[in-house]
Amino acid sequence: MATETNLDDLFDEQCKPLNGSSESQAALLEAVQQRFPDKGFCLVQAWRVLRADLNEQELAKVANAGHLPLFMQSSRVIVDSRGRFLPGDSVRSSMAVSFDDGVMFETKNTVYVLMGDGHEVLADLKSIFSFF
Repeated sequence: MATETNLDDLFDEQCKPLNGSSESQAALLEAVQQRFPDKGFCLVQAWRVLRADLNEQELAKVANAGHLPLFMQSSRVIVDSRGRFLPGDSVRSSMAVSFDDGVMFETKNTVYVLMGDGHEVLADLKSIFSFF
């Protein structure tokens, strides 16, 4: 299992800086509940978007399934609406179904709200799935 101290070793490639939200926790809670009223959500910090390094055939399969080749990993959960994670826990998402605003990373069951700065890295599936 990957730990915080060796995460960057897994992704020694170039990282693309990304900006999550700088809004208050209260504002983000309100926004995610309005936009996704029937979905669980998780506010996170210290996050990275993991872009799966897939070939064209694999990318087509992902798209046909209604997904994006993106995962999210965070080493700091702030709030989880369904109580699955405690504050301070680490989490890795399943594959995204939408991520169009740079803040709300939606999977089939959960919306991860990205707080503060993070980055995107290209990673192979073995590395991505090494997180839990």
